[in-house]
Amino acid sequence: MSAVVRPLRPDDPPTAPAPALRTAWTADELMAADFPEPKWAVRGVICEGVNLIAGPPKVGKSWLSLGLGLDIAAGNPAFGSIATDPGPVLYLALEDTARRLQSRMGKLLSGRRAPRGLTLATECPPLAEGGDKAIAGWLDRHDDARMVVIDVLQKVRGGEKSASSQYAADYAAIGRVKRIADHYGIAVLVVTHVRKQGADDFLQTVSGTNGIAGAADAVLVLDRARGNADGHLHVTGRDVEENEYALAFDPAHGAWTMLDGPAIDHMVSDTRGAILRYLREHQGTGPKTIAAATDQPYDNVKRTCARMADAGQLTRDGTGRYFVPIPNGDNGDTAHLSPLSPLSPHDL
Repeated sequence: MSAVVRPLRPDDPPTAPAPALRTAWTADELMAADFPEPKWAVRGVICEGVNLIAGPPKVGKSWLSLGLGLDIAAGNPAFGSIATDPGPVLYLALEDTARRLQSRMGKLLSGRRAPRGLTLATECPPLAEGGDKAIAGWLDRHDDARMVVIDVLQKVRGGEKSASSQYAADYAAIGRVKRIADHYGIAVLVVTHVRKQGADDFLQTVSGTNGIAGAADAVLVLDRARGNADGHLHVTGRDVEENEYALAFDPAHGAWTMLDGPAIDHMVSDTRGAILRYLREHQGTGPKTIAAATDQPYDNVKRTCARMADAGQLTRDGTGRYFVPIPNGDNGDTAHLSPLSPLSPHDL
């Protein structure tokens, strides 16, 4: 198998008819069934099914997606740290030319050999006009495939017809991709955009109606970060635990790497990050002790702790001690853990 850059066409024939998937059971049959574990393209982040990745223009979604395709095809760690199983990857680079892809891969590979397991296509028909069959045909010929990337959704979405609503049309478009993902047990990463206006819930930032995010199995939103990280990746899904990751971008090589530790430590200023790291090990501490332990000016720590409490990043008790909020049971509320020792005079 060789890496190619060409159009993907619906007349690329499948090797054999695929068996139909079972869709109904009695309750006792379903409980007795032995299902395989979900297959991961990137463990903990991208699972089999439809995975939307959204972000503003020029944030680096295509660099991230192409880098993942190269790493998974070669069996290299994703994001520089997550082990992957090697296998064929199909990358639909529908906004790029072969020259641009070559240039980008040259940066990402940094002298390493290009993997034969990555197939690149610069054209694909809309899904409703044979694009889904073209993707299925490629998967039929690569039964050990690990991932398909569609970059971008708008290029294959086409004019889905719906007599009811735009929501139904959006849902139908993602539904075509989901049928492929479910039938082949493959992770499909679909690149799309975010709305221009912000939203409190990151799921609401995905461009289009709620039908796009609603039909997907997982949603990843990449946005620009503040503090000492270059990107912030929000992840939620049916088989993926909701999480946030801080990422660093290397412009010289076009590579995204995952930073260690909780994302918030990298999303805030150095002072806030130092305060958070200290308080995780020393819950219920006052500004003077924090300042001395982190080698920060006291007045700066005192002001910063107060602002972090106002922003919900810390909680504060009536004696002026600060805590990092932690999950409290299953109700989604937060609380802090108070030490048994009294407040030290040095904390005043």
